[in-house]
Amino acid sequence: MKLPKDSNILVGMERSDDAGVYKISDELAIIQTVDFFTPIVDDPFCFGQIAVANALSDVYAMGGIPKTAMNLVAFPIKEMEISILRQILEGGLDKMNEAGVVLLGGHSIEDKELKYGLSVTGFVHPDHIIRNTGLKPGDKLILTKPLGTGIINTAIKGGIASAEITEIITRIMIMLNRDAAAVMQNYPISACTDVTGFGLLGHLAEMVVDTSCSVQLHAEKIPVIPETFEYAKIGFIPGGAFKNKEFRSSIVTFSAGIDPIMQDILFDPQTSGGLLIGVKDTLAQGLLDELRIKGVSHSTIIGDVTDGPGGRIIVA
Repeated sequence: MKLPKDSNILVGMERSDDAGVYKISDELAIIQTVDFFTPIVDDPFCFGQIAVANALSDVYAMGGIPKTAMNLVAFPIKEMEISILRQILEGGLDKMNEAGVVLLGGHSIEDKELKYGLSVTGFVHPDHIIRNTGLKPGDKLILTKPLGTGIINTAIKGGIASAEITEIITRIMIMLNRDAAAVMQNYPISACTDVTGFGLLGHLAEMVVDTSCSVQLHAEKIPVIPETFEYAKIGFIPGGAFKNKEFRSSIVTFSAGIDPIMQDILFDPQTSGGLLIGVKDTLAQGLLDELRIKGVSHSTIIGDVTDGPGGRIIVA
């Protein structure tokens, strides 16, 4: 496709960046993104919170501050009570208020399948954009939320997950990446992305593909919600994990002894996942300490960036 050209486009569709960026002035650029999906939890209010946290995440990942949003709604009005939609929207507004985001309107359609999300506009200084490329040899990788939401959500849909783990995973998914992003602003970040539908390895692949860098992940360091292993072992692995594995397995090498279940977890599609941050090794511990002080308690150094072989991920 021939895409429209504009000299003010700072981040476009050339690569798989988390959002687009358009320059307004020498001091201001806008970040634009959109995201919506079907319910992943039964509670309508919590679903609204999760959908909004997920949609805002791309702006945080690029070093920006979300400012305005518009609702995107598909609702089966003939099959569901309108009160359910109200609860979803109230949950979304709750999370927007927490983030300091103003709702300007939106659009709704009647659909057989319920869907909710946002289009979001954020602000960033043109010189302070953080992209998902730019990793350098010697960088450390920090992940700010644990993995497992796709597998556990599949178990929830299957009626297997306990009320306790449902509450735990909901708290993780509704947590904004705002505080992690604010701490990140204090450091010269090489690259950042948020871990969502492509899973940890899928999003990491976007950070290294077509570069001279490779990444070594330390499997034992990667934070995983403990119940994830139990549910994965009995087959509650979403189809998206297998699609992610099929698409990116050619650039991933697993060392002998890496549990096949762990391999599946690394491809597990996440909802409202954490930030994956690349930072110089001498600054990584300071960044990690600040993240934990700020309450981003699951933050962990999970890997190292090395000089070649280019575009490879090694899990050891």
